[in-house]
Amino acid sequence: MWFKRRNIITVIVLLLFIGISMRLTEFDLTKFKDFRNMIDFLSQWFPMDFSKFPNMVYDSLETLSMAFLGSFFGLLIALPISFIAAWNTSPSKYLFHFSRFALSFVRSIPEIVFGLILLTALGLGPFPAVLAIMFHNIGVLGKLISELIESADPGPQEAMKAVGAKNWFAYLFSIIPQIWPNVLSHYFYRFEVAIRTSLILGFIGGGGIGQRLFNDFKTFQYSSVSLDVLIIMVIVIAVDLYGSHVRNKII
Repeated sequence: MWFKRRNIITVIVLLLFIGISMRLTEFDLTKFKDFRNMIDFLSQWFPMDFSKFPNMVYDSLETLSMAFLGSFFGLLIALPISFIAAWNTSPSKYLFHFSRFALSFVRSIPEIVFGLILLTALGLGPFPAVLAIMFHNIGVLGKLISELIESADPGPQEAMKAVGAKNWFAYLFSIIPQIWPNVLSHYFYRFEVAIRTSLILGFIGGGGIGQRLFNDFKTFQYSSVSLDVLIIMVIVIAVDLYGSHVRNKII
């Protein structure tokens, strides 16, 4: 009886939150009655304009480079920090709590906020966008990898220490081989996210195809917008397929 009563209360609270959220967000499905306007708008996207295709490819490569560098440098920095932020490998409880707090703080700041700060300080262009992606990825990957380290099998690590291996050597050769496939999986997911993030950073002056997409929208060049969107979709799908291929090879 108590269990059923708790379920009823949970459903009531959930419905209450849904109702309040729909009211605050002006959620109204009747707005779709003017769906013809959307069809007229989308009809302007075709046929695609391929006249700027070479420039779009260059901007796409710039976006891909921004995402790759931001996520790769984020992984390089997050990997050693994650060993400090894991309770079973941290050298002291003070460093453990400090590193956990630092990762949470960095992770709580969205890339666009980092981007706005860095673009103001360093000027427009892709370099501040790379740094913004890198800083946020340090926080995210640091947390994810530290959790992988904490769940790693302690047996190989204890065996290496028993034969006289130093802590860092034991961590390197007993923990990393266990978690590496999952680390790569997290990395490629963050790489995909970084591609989408670089598009948003392009809207505020970070360069790449995101800035081109914003400019095409702003100047009503919808036939170019459709090609921009298609290229972005191809990039994200290609990165996802490549990431799955690499992970399967390692596993």
